[in-house]
Amino acid sequence: MEVNFTVDEIRELMDKKKNIRNMSVIAHVDHGKSTLTDSLVSKAGIIASSRAGETRFTDTRKDEQERCITIKSTLSKSDPMVQCIIEESGEHIIAGAGELHLEICLKDLEEDHACIPLKKTDPVVSYRETVGAESTELCLSKSPNKHNRLYMKACPMPDGLADDIEAGKVTPRDDPKARKTYLCENFQFDATDAMKIWTFGPESTGANLLVDVTKGVQYLNEIKDSCVAGFQWATKEGVLCDENMRAVRFNLHDVTLHADAIHRGGGQIIPTTRRVLYASVLTAQPRLQEPVYLCEIQCPEAAVGGIYGVLNRRRGVVFEEMQVVGTPMFVVKAHLPVNESFGFTADLRSNTGGQAFPQCVFDHWQEMPGNPMEVGGNSKPYNIVVDTRKRKGLKEGLPDLTNYLDKL
Repeated sequence: MEVNFTVDEIRELMDKKKNIRNMSVIAHVDHGKSTLTDSLVSKAGIIASSRAGETRFTDTRKDEQERCITIKSTLSKSDPMVQCIIEESGEHIIAGAGELHLEICLKDLEEDHACIPLKKTDPVVSYRETVGAESTELCLSKSPNKHNRLYMKACPMPDGLADDIEAGKVTPRDDPKARKTYLCENFQFDATDAMKIWTFGPESTGANLLVDVTKGVQYLNEIKDSCVAGFQWATKEGVLCDENMRAVRFNLHDVTLHADAIHRGGGQIIPTTRRVLYASVLTAQPRLQEPVYLCEIQCPEAAVGGIYGVLNRRRGVVFEEMQVVGTPMFVVKAHLPVNESFGFTADLRSNTGGQAFPQCVFDHWQEMPGNPMEVGGNSKPYNIVVDTRKRKGLKEGLPDLTNYLDKL
């Protein structure tokens, strides 16, 4: 059944505010959706009726208005695997499944969707922020009104726990007693601490924990939601370079709160929680984790030597080599850091005469050797932190502990 309305009739419906509902306009490209919206906007008196169809009121970008076609989101609609993110610096990030996938996406965006030349950076890799040891001191942060204090420490999670959380073996939805048993048996958690896990993060499901280890603190339950919100914020945007945190356990040791509830609201507690979490990380030997591919390469025996040479140059580690039974083909399995994988396929083909066929899939996160807080030298993590902060439009230089750690 098809219902036709004139613009005047739709405009009259807008006056019946009790009947207003969300309305969608669905049509092919260049079939007049923006023009219809312009007509409604002009009938509401926002733009002159003579400009309807030319103003393109819903097209916010200059190139859309010039070309008279809406091009927002067309790439993410045409390829559901692509993620399009806009950074605070105004930079658009297109995230894909690999180098080849991104190359195809950018080609489609440039030639089919936008039809304008694009300025592109080299591919970037997302890292994870973690810690290498327990905080060297009990970190204190005071709320903006100076009436509330939070004391906290950070420490690395036991090996394997972060992987179990990401695999869904330990989740916030588990029965607390069953989770306590699992953590105590497999990761030597203290039974009391295992029952007092406040939240996981980021996104309430990530591989970081906020644990309440306080004893007999007044009003603690009243600030729990604010502490959880601050924890989600801090683990989503880490202190080093705004990347997600991973495999960090934060212990809340003590809290001093104002007796009056109005002085310990979310506006006071959330930013304080974030600051004390950042201070805890900076005092606990902060480190970066990088993603690693599991790379499976098929090739004849004569080409195996060339594979080892390419992998060694790119920090790759071969952990298995076997012959496919009944064929002259060998399968080489290796771990290859994602950061080193750009141009890997072309390099491999050129060194093996086109005989090697690699397949890469994400496998795990591994800690990068080197200290990201070590200025100068050849510290790769330090260079990554500096470059990432610059790309994201953050304050130049390393984060300063004095911005987050308060004195008594």
